[in-house]
Amino acid sequence: MEKSNQTNPTGFILLGLSTVPHLQYLCFLLFLVMFMITISGNLLLIIVLRINPALHIPMYFFLGNLSFIDICFSSTIVPIILINTLSKDRSISLLGCGFQMFFSLVLGATECIILSVMAYDRFAAICRPLHYNIIMNKMMCVCLALTSWSVSIVNALIHVPLTFQLPFCGSRDVNNFFCEVPPFLRLSCKDPWLNEIAMYIATVIIAVCAFSLTLISYVHIISTIMKIHSSQGRQKAFSTCTSHLTVVTLYYGTIMSVYLQPRSSYSLETNKTVSVLYTVVTPMLNPIIYSIRNKDVKNTLLNNLKGENKQPK
Repeated sequence: MEKSNQTNPTGFILLGLSTVPHLQYLCFLLFLVMFMITISGNLLLIIVLRINPALHIPMYFFLGNLSFIDICFSSTIVPIILINTLSKDRSISLLGCGFQMFFSLVLGATECIILSVMAYDRFAAICRPLHYNIIMNKMMCVCLALTSWSVSIVNALIHVPLTFQLPFCGSRDVNNFFCEVPPFLRLSCKDPWLNEIAMYIATVIIAVCAFSLTLISYVHIISTIMKIHSSQGRQKAFSTCTSHLTVVTLYYGTIMSVYLQPRSSYSLETNKTVSVLYTVVTPMLNPIIYSIRNKDVKNTLLNNLKGENKQPK
């Protein structure tokens, strides 16, 4: 009897963020604006980093990686949200759902690790300035970036097959706006204890460890900044660190609240709202926090704009 109730669906239906008509139009406009800001902001940052040789240093190398991740992360999720918000047909094929889950896991985990690497880079630059060029040499930067991507790909290759091997019973309705692991565990008619353990272990290894490394790095950075004699320089550096920490905490905090939440207290509606923060909001904020307030990036952008304006017609 149990076997007859089990289904192997060829696709799923993403319920989205809201079923209220006027809220759907509002959500569409809001997410469209955020998507445009995310793509244009991160793309502009990548262009600026490429055209100025002075910015070809470890800090901006990782910042370029972060912008590329944010463009891909946002492009993997937001277009589906926009289509499903106004469309009556919210179905997604099994293959399409698997690909979306795979890429979102890879990009989300890579961003976790890259953010901690960027924090470590700033720690080395501020707290170990004499050894910075030795610590963060070109080979080290490439290795750290490749390791971030490799760990994330292996993580996704474990979780996606593990999720879709579960038997799904009855409804194909996924109470989320994209294919994410936790909501699928709720659809299974089999106890997904193995999936949950694997998810908790991966979250601790990737998100919790990365967040801990980031916090430790910033504790040392802030401690060094407090020793700066110039109050103006100390205030500026402290303001930059605070803004970085705010975005980082928002990203790690929301991910850990979704992926480390016990099954007994799991709320699909709450977690769906929280997921918006790390999939849509943070990729939009990253170029603003990390670059627009950065003097080198602003000067490169302004100099190029002035240069174009001076060109003869």
